[in-house]
Amino acid sequence: MKLLVKGGTVIDPANKLYQVADIFVSNGKISAVGQDIREIGAEVINAKGKLVMPGLIDMHVHLREPGLEAKETIATGTRAAAMGGFTGVACMPNTKPVVDNRALVEFVKTRAESGGVVNVYPIGAITKCSEGAELAEIGDMKQAGAVAVSDDGHPVMNAQVMRLAMQYARMFDLPVISHCEDLNLVAEGVMHEGYYSTVYGLKGITPAAEEIMVARDIMLAELTGARVHIAHVSTAGSVELIRMAKKKGIKVTAEATPHHFTLTDEAVGGYDTSTKVNPPLRDAVDVRAVKEGLRDGTIDVIATDHAPHTSEEKDVEYNYAPFGMVGLETAVGLAFKELVAPGILSVEELVRKMSCNPARILCLDKGRLDIGADADITIVDPELKETVDVNKFVSKGKNSPFDGWELSGLPVVTIVGGRIVMRDRRLIV
Repeated sequence: MKLLVKGGTVIDPANKLYQVADIFVSNGKISAVGQDIREIGAEVINAKGKLVMPGLIDMHVHLREPGLEAKETIATGTRAAAMGGFTGVACMPNTKPVVDNRALVEFVKTRAESGGVVNVYPIGAITKCSEGAELAEIGDMKQAGAVAVSDDGHPVMNAQVMRLAMQYARMFDLPVISHCEDLNLVAEGVMHEGYYSTVYGLKGITPAAEEIMVARDIMLAELTGARVHIAHVSTAGSVELIRMAKKKGIKVTAEATPHHFTLTDEAVGGYDTSTKVNPPLRDAVDVRAVKEGLRDGTIDVIATDHAPHTSEEKDVEYNYAPFGMVGLETAVGLAFKELVAPGILSVEELVRKMSCNPARILCLDKGRLDIGADADITIVDPELKETVDVNKFVSKGKNSPFDGWELSGLPVVTIVGGRIVMRDRRLIV
């Protein structure tokens, strides 16, 4: 199959390209990037006025399969990713059973190949069953195709276990993705501890619960020389700790989610359980700090932490609802609204944080529009506006607090390996 993406503004930070150009795709690979390419027999995509970029990669997604298919499946989750403009997702291992061995990594890859529509990169567990006690088979999982290890959803509370995990992961050049949360400080908290938790009558979670573990894992990264990636950074203190670690040359990277740079804890006021996330929505000072961390490069990646739940699970009292919201289908629009439009990030910097940097951290041969590279391409219309309607989400999860928001800067074409999977805001697979 031949494709010709015509007349778009091509943004390829890895190759320092930011200009109107054409991209010719043949046999799933990029064959040419340049001006006035003509190719007889190619399907033409008119990208005039649109932004053409390397395929976006979300390095923090919960696809829920195996075992929790009522919430999401690899088939539905990858289709939601395609709608959101993502050509690849890295899926967390907190499934049922937990992805903590070679067989389960291979299962995820097999299911993705048969039923998925974007690239799926399995993440293996740090510890067996993510219980924090005994290391999982890290080497085996790497050989089977795991791109990182994480106990996301659960912190590794034992510092010695985390130290050993980092030492082993370093042997295989795998990043350790850390869910930073001191469970003793969290206790029974359900939202950020502060003014609004008092007003709303809900138990709070202190920022220190995150920051203490960020500090610990930075120190362990320095001790072991391992690559550590801090998931879903949400507090000003965490941002500052990561900033200082980078100045020291410690191998630490970090991500922030759209909901943590968009919403504050005030949003919990309607007791909409889709605002119940872990870490919780923080106060305005923290939101400003996360945005500044994105602006100055302290935070390397924008990732969604897409966490679908069934309506039955979420339609309960706030205290009893599970943590998490979906994010794949709103991420790009929120990033344009909150970061690009106000001038916090340029479009080029946004592409780095949603394509180039995730690829680099996970050691993927992606995030570039090189000749001969896989034709993973995302096309965004910066002027297109759309009102979020959760009932139209492709994801099984409808748990989003952004229902009814008007967003602009939306993906209009998603191409995976030269195959168009989403076009004009419609799935075609």
